[in-house]
Amino acid sequence: MNFKDNKAIYLQIADRIGDDILAGTLAVDGKVPSVRELAAQVEVNANTVARTYDHLQQSGIIYTKRGLGYFVAQDAKDIIVRQRREQLLQGEMDYFMSQLRAVGVTPDELRQLYADYLAR
Repeated sequence: MNFKDNKAIYLQIADRIGDDILAGTLAVDGKVPSVRELAAQVEVNANTVARTYDHLQQSGIIYTKRGLGYFVAQDAKDIIVRQRREQLLQGEMDYFMSQLRAVGVTPDELRQLYADYLAR
């Protein structure tokens, strides 16, 4: 897995797991790879994955069954969508909008760009 410098690695791994949940690759009540399995897959220390799983568990996205491992929570998709929407609207959107203004993109142009994007 290629990591970016602007975000903690454990959060990038959490995002990837979130992507897999949203895509249905990891199903509700489905088993999540073990800490060691995922650490080997993404080539990081097992402690980093353990931190990822702790973060996801605290967020209510995964849960643990003692002795069996981690599983996808019932309402994981809703939680992920809510978190990402909040993150987008509170942080990333402000930067995006400032860039649009800086290069002179009008609301009508943006509306059309978005419509074109959805049509693809």
